[in-house]
Amino acid sequence: MIRPILSLIVVAALAACATKGPTTNVVQADMPVAKDSVMAGAGNTVTIKGNKLPLGGSGVIKIGEPLPASVLLTGELKPFQIGDSTGKVRIISVVPSVDTPTCDKQTHELSEKNAGLDKQIDLITVSRDLPFAQTHFAKDAKIKNITFVSDYNMREFGEANGLVIVPLNLLARAVIVTDKNNIVRYIQVVPEVTALPDMQAAMAFARTLL
Repeated sequence: MIRPILSLIVVAALAACATKGPTTNVVQADMPVAKDSVMAGAGNTVTIKGNKLPLGGSGVIKIGEPLPASVLLTGELKPFQIGDSTGKVRIISVVPSVDTPTCDKQTHELSEKNAGLDKQIDLITVSRDLPFAQTHFAKDAKIKNITFVSDYNMREFGEANGLVIVPLNLLARAVIVTDKNNIVRYIQVVPEVTALPDMQAAMAFARTLL
C-alpha cells in the first residue's frame, strides 16, 4: 500500500504546483511565507499539503561550518563547483523545481527584490531540474542576475546538505547564506514545501555580511 499512497502524494504535490501558461512574476496572495525552519538531514521531515515526507542525505548543513563541496551543472553542461571560497557572500536559493508557481515566486523575489544586492553578492538557484529546463525558465522569466545550477546528475549537493526529499528525489525548499569564506551563516529549510521561504529575512542577513 505504501507505493500507491506515495503516488497520490506526488500527484497532489505536482497538481498544487502545476503552472498554467508562461512564467509570470505576478504575486500570488495565497502563497504563505514560512518563518520557521526544520533541520536538514536523515531522520527529519518536511510536508507537502500536510503529508510528511522524510529527508535524506549523507550530510547535514550547519551554521558556522563550511558549505560542503559539491559539483553541479550549468546550463551549458559545465561543472560548477560549490563549496569553494569565492571571496563573495552568496545567497543559495534551493527549490524543488523552477517550473512551479512557488518556486517561480521564490526565484523572482530573489532576482527582483534584492535591493541592489545582486551587484555585491552572488545569487544562485539550485534544483534537480535538467539544466535545459533551468535555462528555458531563466530566458522566459528574463532573469539574468541569478546563476542557475542543476543537481540532477551527480546529486552531490542534496546529499551533502541533507536536503533530499527521499520519496520524490527532489530538493527541499531552502535558502542558505554563506559568507566570503564559504561559511554557512544562515539557513532556512521550509517545513511545508508549498510555502515560500522568508527571502527578505535571508537577504537582510546577507547584507550584514558585506
